[in-house]
Amino acid sequence: MSQDPRDSTERPTGQAMLRGAMGRCPACGEGRLFRSFLKVADHCPSCNEALHHQRADDGPAYLTILLVSHLGAPLLLACYVAWRPSAMTMIWTFGLGAIILSLLLLPRIKGAMVGLQWARRMHGFGAPDSSALS
Repeated sequence: MSQDPRDSTERPTGQAMLRGAMGRCPACGEGRLFRSFLKVADHCPSCNEALHHQRADDGPAYLTILLVSHLGAPLLLACYVAWRPSAMTMIWTFGLGAIILSLLLLPRIKGAMVGLQWARRMHGFGAPDSSALS
């Protein structure tokens, strides 16, 4: 059951972002948000909420890079000072760590952004049908 676009009830932002980060529909928390790794489903299979309005664009990628680099840089420096590993050891371990962490964070951040957009009625989530405006 899709919510009425003219409904002005409050949508809990934190709950919607948490549901999205877990890969679930921000409206009901039951249906899957993604139909593949990063492709958002057009509608929730459980509540039929329209999800095609989302416009996460490059935001999740930027936040993922920001988080991975801010976690990796101090750790890289601390490991180098403490153990003085070879350059190849550091390239392999931190390169692999950055890739794995990025692949883990990216869908969670994108889901949270879709949940934020849904909760705040951004980009068509909760707006009247645009075809009715013409």
